[in-house]
Amino acid sequence: DILGAGLALVAKKRKSATRVDAINVVGEVEGCDVLLVDDITETAGTLIAAAKILREHGARSIRAAVSHCILNEVAIERLKEGLIDELITTNSTIVSVTGLPVTVLSIASLLGQAIVRINSNESVTSLFRVKGF
Repeated sequence: DILGAGLALVAKKRKSATRVDAINVVGEVEGCDVLLVDDITETAGTLIAAAKILREHGARSIRAAVSHCILNEVAIERLKEGLIDELITTNSTIVSVTGLPVTVLSIASLLGQAIVRINSNESVTSLFRVKGF
């Protein structure tokens, strides 16, 4: 609601630790700029499978946002395929972005504020409150 954006879901089936099949898209993505959201990626299997089916359903652009990005060689090769226009992540882990469309956002300030609040016995939860919700 805050973003004024629609919502679509990609149903997936995990075949193995490194292989995921995207089964279906629930929602309309044709002509849309899509933001995939996930907690962590290591092989980028889920992201690439989702991006592939979203492209097949007419997504105009695809960006992926993950909290923690641990890119192994498999992930790097998958990202080089170009199905994802940009991968956005945090510096919660060391991320090597050489030659890849990866944007790394710093969480230093957030962690610093959390440490100060914990030390002064204040609410950490309030760091994550969104106005209006």
